[in-house]
Amino acid sequence: MKSKLAVSLAAILAVSGCVQAPMGPTVAVMPGPNKPFEAFQQDTAICRQFSEQQIGGSQAAQQTGTNQALAGAGIGALGGAAVGALLGAASGNAGAGAAIGAGVGGLGGAAVGGSQAQGTEMNAQRRYNIAYEQCMYSRGNQVPGYIQPSVAPAYASPSSVPPPPPGYAPPPPPPGYYPPR
Repeated sequence: MKSKLAVSLAAILAVSGCVQAPMGPTVAVMPGPNKPFEAFQQDTAICRQFSEQQIGGSQAAQQTGTNQALAGAGIGALGGAAVGALLGAASGNAGAGAAIGAGVGGLGGAAVGGSQAQGTEMNAQRRYNIAYEQCMYSRGNQVPGYIQPSVAPAYASPSSVPPPPPGYAPPPPPPGYYPPR
């Protein structure tokens, strides 16, 4: 019985150890036009630090994922022990049923918690990448998918619209039309 509990705890710790904080950006960014590579490297360092601050630091992201994995394992173990004890009591051995249920529930809960932790990890990486892209773009670097305007926008401002020709009158409204008040 003790060996089953030890195996369950080892599996829980193995799953919870899989949580990783973002190691860096997973998006491509190129230096801006005519930007020296040394300046691009400085931008990269500044934007990596900025991105890590935006997600609350790598330790916080890793701790959140680990907490989710451990909570899932703990809840699974408690639920499994309760169900195992009930089933074991029906067969005359509640203790063994509780131990088996705790082991199975712990493994199942660790799997669910690990899945939640992986979702947390992916969300942290996504937020990190967005902050990194924004920072690098704001520093004049080229981010695929973002278009940096090189000239003034091609839309007309009110001052560039020519006036109507002399004697022009707009057409009358259709019958039954009442303008909004």
